[in-house]
Amino acid sequence: MIPSIIGCMAAILAYIAGAVVAVWGLAHAVPTRQVLAGFGPITADNRRIILQEWLAEAFTMWGTAAVVIVVTAVSGPDTGARAWVYRTAALLLIALATLTAVTGARTPVVWFKICPVLLTGSAVLLLIASVR
Repeated sequence: MIPSIIGCMAAILAYIAGAVVAVWGLAHAVPTRQVLAGFGPITADNRRIILQEWLAEAFTMWGTAAVVIVVTAVSGPDTGARAWVYRTAALLLIALATLTAVTGARTPVVWFKICPVLLTGSAVLLLIASVR
């Protein structure tokens, strides 16, 4: 009974973490046009590079969320692989949060300040879900 409840709670935490990261990826991608416009006059090559990097972070979030959600949906609650996927995803989210904390979050833009908190919070949920 207890392992079943723990498995269900782990799945719920993983789904929440995956959903938060996926939605944050969407929130990251939606304002891309405004972000590019905010740089003012820059070369076409620089505009493409900024666009690529901006969307690459959104794709990374979507990919991470998809892997977590799919592994949660298709694997049993007591699989070691599931726990390691959660841990690996958590480490990636912590790395992204750290990168944002030392770069974008040092600007006055509120969304950059929120990003490390959301990504770290999702990573914590995944780490908790990875413990049996």
